Amino acid sequence: MNARTDLSVLTAVQGLPEPSFATTASGVSVPFIECGEGEPMLFVHGSLCDYRYWSAQVVPLAKHFRCIAPSLSHYWPAVDAFVRGEFSVEAHVAEMAEFIESLDLAPVHLIGHSRGGSIAFHLAREYPRLVKTLTLADPGGPLELVSQSTPATLPPATNALRARVAELIEQGEYDRGLEMFVDSVSMPGFWKKSTESFRRMALDNALTLPKQFRDPLPAYTREAARDIKCRTLLIDGQKSPRMFRNNVEKLEEWVEFAERVTIAGASHGMNAASPGAFNRAVQAFAGAW
Repeated sequence: MNARTDLSVLTAVQGLPEPSFATTASGVSVPFIECGEGEPMLFVHGSLCDYRYWSAQVVPLAKHFRCIAPSLSHYWPAVDAFVRGEFSVEAHVAEMAEFIESLDLAPVHLIGHSRGGSIAFHLAREYPRLVKTLTLADPGGPLELVSQSTPATLPPATNALRARVAELIEQGEYDRGLEMFVDSVSMPGFWKKSTESFRRMALDNALTLPKQFRDPLPAYTREAARDIKCRTLLIDGQKSPRMFRNNVEKLEEWVEFAERVTIAGASHGMNAASPGAFNRAVQAFAGAW
């Protein structure tokens, strides 16, 4: 079977639509899944993920929206030898803007999770005409507060853990490295309890983590948040790590047209662990138009 047939088989097993490919103005071939009709809803995945991450959203929400979930460049099913351009937040922001334009989707209901939340945040800032509403689920990145005398960075303990994770992965010890990272951004024991499909997806994307750690996410600032002019929904999990809840709390204060929903009993992967609650929040917010 060729590569695209393999993708069709994998997505069919998960009940997802067959993948398509869009070529952006910069020549990037973006794989994506799509189903439904109506206003476009675009999902941007985070670390270790790809379009499969949104399997619990794309099909159910397709009853109300045209749901589209791409895989960012360097992530599965891309092969590094065929990927153009650098791995960076800036590159992925520009890539998603070109992707929206290549499919003539604008304006979209834009949804980003974790690292994808940072990408979505900056996409809405830099390309406001492309975004109708913005949803940020546990958006990743540091906070920069007025009281800070130095640029915002992640805590030293977090950076030390990530350095060790990168070392393990580059040594081929994928399972150990992924367990350390996934448990740190969700909750202890999450990796061992995670589903086979999530573990497969994370393993497929393990080599992106060292690249990601070399490209720190930009800090959220009051000034940057004031650039967001569309209605914004902020979603966190009741049990999400404090750094994500801190981001949601501050962005709720800083973004002019912000609303917040906390998913009861959920942690960082709230859209997968509590898809009903997550989907209802997204549908109610985007459907208010």
